[in-house]
Amino acid sequence: MSYHWNWGILFSPVSTGEPTTYLGWLISGFWVTITVSLAAWVIAFVVGSFFGVLRTVPNKWAQGAGTVYVAVFRNIPLIVQFFVWYLVIPELVPPALGNWFKQLPPNVQFFSSSILCLGLFTGARVCEQVRAGINALPRGQRAAGLAMGFTQWQTYRYVLLPVAYRIIVPPITSEFLNIFKNSAVASTIGLLDLSAQARQLVDYTAQTYESFIAVTLAYVIINLVVMALMRWVEAKSRLPGYIGGK
Repeated sequence: MSYHWNWGILFSPVSTGEPTTYLGWLISGFWVTITVSLAAWVIAFVVGSFFGVLRTVPNKWAQGAGTVYVAVFRNIPLIVQFFVWYLVIPELVPPALGNWFKQLPPNVQFFSSSILCLGLFTGARVCEQVRAGINALPRGQRAAGLAMGFTQWQTYRYVLLPVAYRIIVPPITSEFLNIFKNSAVASTIGLLDLSAQARQLVDYTAQTYESFIAVTLAYVIINLVVMALMRWVEAKSRLPGYIGGK
C-alpha cells in the first residue's frame, strides 16, 4: 500500500489561517453534531409523543392527524426534507418571517433548519414507538383510569404513558442512536457537523484515511455513551411482568 500515513496532520495549523488545528475542526464538528442531535431529540420526543397519543385516542380526526404526520415525514427521504426546510419553507411562510430567516447568519440558518428537519423526521418514528407502547398495554388499564374519574388526558398522563414509556425504552434507544447518525445528512445544506468537517479536512490535506478513521471513532464514542446511558435508564425504569422486567 503506497498511502502515506500522517496522523500528525491532525495537530497541524489549518491552512486557511484560522487559529486552530485540523483536529480543532473535527472537535468543532463533534460539538455541532452533539448539539443539533440533542436539540432535535427534544423536538422528536415531544412531537412524537403528542402524535403517538393522538393515534390511540378514540377520535377519528385525531387519529387521522397523527396518521398524516407519520405518512408525510416517514415517506419523504431525509435528504429531501433537509432541502425543503432550508430552501422551500422560507418561501412558503409569510414574507416577513421568510425574509427574517434569510437575513440570519448562514450558520444560524443551517443550524435551525437542521434541528427542525431532524426533529420532525425522527418524531414520526418516535410517534410509532409511543403508539405501539400504548397499544401493547391491556385495555383494562384505560378502563380503570376512566373508572377512577380521570379524564381521557389524565388517564394518559397518569396511567398509560408512564407504563408505555418504560416498555419502549429499547426501540427508543435505537431512534436516539439514529438521530446522531442521521445528523450527518445536514452537511448537505451546509452545516459544518462532524462529517462535513471530515470532508473539509480531506479537501485541505488529502489525508483521507486519518480523517474518516477519526470521525468513525467519534461516532463510536457517541454511540457507546448513548447505549450506556439508555441501559441505565432501562434498568431504572424496568417493570416486573413486562418484557425485560424481573
